[in-house]
Amino acid sequence: MRKLLFESLVRKPLTEKGPAPSDVAVDELARAVDEIARRRLGRSLSIRMVDAGSCNGCELEIHALNNAFYDIERFGIRFVASPRHADVLLVTGPVTRNMREALERTYAATPSPKWVVAVGDCARDGGCFAGSYAVTGGVSDVVPVDLHIPGCPPSPTHLLEGLLALLQRVEGKRGAR
Repeated sequence: MRKLLFESLVRKPLTEKGPAPSDVAVDELARAVDEIARRRLGRSLSIRMVDAGSCNGCELEIHALNNAFYDIERFGIRFVASPRHADVLLVTGPVTRNMREALERTYAATPSPKWVVAVGDCARDGGCFAGSYAVTGGVSDVVPVDLHIPGCPPSPTHLLEGLLALLQRVEGKRGAR
């Protein structure tokens, strides 16, 4: 034990460097998402996350959006506990047989206008879990999907870019009517 203590005083910790303290790109991206959400909805964007049977890799990246570095709540984007308060359903993982009905009910409980974003490769087609007896398929096999954000798992920046693309596409459709 004594040897470990002395070694820990001499050696540097084996950790990765943290992100740069001022990432202007993330700030601009989050501001753009908030601005378009306020124009489209008249308020900030509310997101309900649904884990349909994933390995939790995508959830870790989604939860990183709330950490001190990204802190998307400062831009008005917030996660809500009830689908009745949500604008966007962020669905991760392949849809398992046990979660199929829960996802359908969550989708039905979300008020219109509602958008579904499938996050990660598993949400598209089942990913590495495809063909399993416990998996019914991707999210689009159960509910209509408006956007798919690829990656295993996608980074928080890619998640923000995806939300921005979704809102821009929705705003473009509204302007074309």
